[in-house]
Amino acid sequence: MATAPTLLAADVAPRALSPRAHVADVVLPPHAALRADASPAADGAARTAAPTWLAFVNTDDARRGDGGRRADVLLDFDVFVDWLQASDVLDAERAAGIRRRAYQQPAGAAASLVDARRVRAALRALAERGSASAKARGDALTEINRVLGRSAGTRRLEERADGGYARTFVTVGDAFAALMVPIVDSAAESLIAGELARVRRCADPRCARVFLDTTKNGRRRWCDMATCGNRAKAARHRARQHALPR
Repeated sequence: MATAPTLLAADVAPRALSPRAHVADVVLPPHAALRADASPAADGAARTAAPTWLAFVNTDDARRGDGGRRADVLLDFDVFVDWLQASDVLDAERAAGIRRRAYQQPAGAAASLVDARRVRAALRALAERGSASAKARGDALTEINRVLGRSAGTRRLEERADGGYARTFVTVGDAFAALMVPIVDSAAESLIAGELARVRRCADPRCARVFLDTTKNGRRRWCDMATCGNRAKAARHRARQHALPR
């Protein structure tokens, strides 16, 4: 049996971005198809899923720049499990087991969801302010290590149904306590890789999504050119048309 390792502050000092395959993310609507498919990205590269921790942050109800709020995707524990399964954090067998446990221990499931939202809030602050704020980094580090420190189990490499492979963390004891381990592991990997300086919030004031900018020039502004980027282009075009002499 192994205890999840602690992330040290020395491991998370901001550094230059290391090459990674992650590009963008999709806000996942409740009770909808939760798996994001690839689509064209702003720089012409294939658009793939965001790092797990950023995709998780994007399920929240963060206030938008225009003053509005999105609905929290994680309406209840069952939707939380749906999201974990769609994000390949849980396979079908483990997701079914967690749902059975939630039916037997509803208070434990409810507490797990509250805890997940608490961690998510710290990760939101890390994504938006972490590159400039030592407090945001410290708060996130505390939450990451709190989750890692309470979760014991074994790490495994397992073959997936599509023929690929995935690392899994099989818990011993409280299954609810380990649900957040893969998410905080993802955040830890981004911190250690020095990616924080490339994590930013979409420039569209109507959007609260965060993303990892992997473009060469590091000037990407939109979470997705097909939606927020095109909306901004259309607004600029309308403004130019309006400014033309009549």
